[in-house]
Amino acid sequence: MSLAAYCVICCRRIRTLTPPPKSTTYWRDINTFSTVDVEDHECAVWLLLRKSQSGDRAARLQAVQEMSETHHWQDYQYRIIAQACDLRTLIGLARSKESDLRFFLPPPPLPSLKEDSSIEEELRQLLASLPQTELDECIQYFTSLALSESSQSLAAQKGGLWCFGGNGLPYAESFGEVPSATVEMFCLEALVKHSEIPTHCDKIEANGGLQLLQRLYQLHKDCPKIQRNIMRIIGNMALNEHLHSTIVRSGWVSILAEAVKSHRIMEASHAARTLANLDRETMQEKYQDGVYVLHPQYRTSQPIKADVLFIHGLMGAAFKTWRQQDSEQVLTEKILEDEASYTTCWPKTWLARDCPALRIISVEYDTSLSDWRTRCPMERKSIAFRSNELLRKLRAAGVGDRPVIWVSHSMGGLLVKKMLLEASKKPEMSTVINNTRGIIFYSVPHHGSHLAEYSVNIRYLLFPSLEVKELSKDSPALKTLQDDFLEFAKDKNFQVLNFVETLPTYIGSMIKLHVVPVESADLGIGDLIPVDVDHLNICKPKKKDAFLYQRTLQFICETLAKDLEN
Repeated sequence: MSLAAYCVICCRRIRTLTPPPKSTTYWRDINTFSTVDVEDHECAVWLLLRKSQSGDRAARLQAVQEMSETHHWQDYQYRIIAQACDLRTLIGLARSKESDLRFFLPPPPLPSLKEDSSIEEELRQLLASLPQTELDECIQYFTSLALSESSQSLAAQKGGLWCFGGNGLPYAESFGEVPSATVEMFCLEALVKHSEIPTHCDKIEANGGLQLLQRLYQLHKDCPKIQRNIMRIIGNMALNEHLHSTIVRSGWVSILAEAVKSHRIMEASHAARTLANLDRETMQEKYQDGVYVLHPQYRTSQPIKADVLFIHGLMGAAFKTWRQQDSEQVLTEKILEDEASYTTCWPKTWLARDCPALRIISVEYDTSLSDWRTRCPMERKSIAFRSNELLRKLRAAGVGDRPVIWVSHSMGGLLVKKMLLEASKKPEMSTVINNTRGIIFYSVPHHGSHLAEYSVNIRYLLFPSLEVKELSKDSPALKTLQDDFLEFAKDKNFQVLNFVETLPTYIGSMIKLHVVPVESADLGIGDLIPVDVDHLNICKPKKKDAFLYQRTLQFICETLAKDLEN
């Protein structure tokens, strides 16, 4: 029902309006209506709706804020807003922290599956409908897996990973085990890759992909991994503004509004990324796949004065790398469980509370230890390639427009160094260099690691991946990177803080390895602080008052002191 119709019903009830004309009447055409005998809070509904469609942007933002802070209305009043507001207002309400979920209508009924068809088959058909030419090798790889392989053969190819540098260490326990995998998951991984191409997003939408993905999302409420991949696809599609109205009309904003309030950090962050990409009223930045805002995840009146970026290491992750340190019991019992079991991410929970004027971003990218276990066998991404890819994504997110501190773990620190070197060569990236205020390195192997030569198991390291080879102590690329960065940093006015592990990292129950020795973590610039933890826990404080977090917080506050005061 239209807003005009609601106005007619309300005003007829209080006998202040004649029957409407035959022509269609919109809210903007109604200049006045009587409020005789109307309760103040009922009148507020119509006034806020009118204000939310004002030609004045400040008035629209104020209206959305007032709506989101209203918690005393009756159900039907929230329903009026839900049915009568425009897409811009609905997205604004979804990105407002205090918004009542009654503002959001349930998604429209989904079309029935075709006779004798299944979700798996419809996903295959959707993939098959997408252009299959001029694709990079990885998109071809994931697409061919999803289209041509059986569930059993797909599962056999999805072997265990030695998740090094932040995702835990399941490799020792998982030798010989085959984690379950479904055709649906491989289809989604292929669709994630396709959704990075704007023209393919158009095809996904035109062929009913938004509805099919919504059906799959609702069906797998107990599988966060599937839901996150679906969110990644919708988030990528939301980068294309001409698809916004279709995404909203298909009911996705209602799903996102609920997901962004989730206590599960990953679910909330994926939803926040998608909503930010939909919100063109307050956002200029666009968050591409793998770039997640940990704070603020909602619209805020708090001025954001600086950015802090978190870059994980080899086989790390945007969220789990930065979790609170697990107790030995939790580490032993839950290391192989789904990452949803880890609910703490200290940059989001601690740093955001201590420094609310910061925008906190964490990035995620795929890496591998062995070419036998890489997610895409054809993918050979060097540090140089990844740094350019990440730099492009971060610049699209507005990194460089305000002061920046980089926080990195393990190989992530090498990426930071390479990104800054690459940015220094590109005039359009000069703001990234000029606004870099500081860098924190958590056990970064500036001079290499024995990881590539340490054959803990021939199955995994007989053919080390390109990333691992570049970490070798005799790697020419690593030496060149170190020399070039020291030369680059000579005349730059940024601060550096280095942490390094002093304890070996246990791999399973029998093997231990000192991944980054003290001499390798010494950049040659800034303080070098040894900490009695292993490589995985060097970036995971035990608690908020632990030295690791407090020293990190001190560095950030002192380095950004002038910027935060302004």
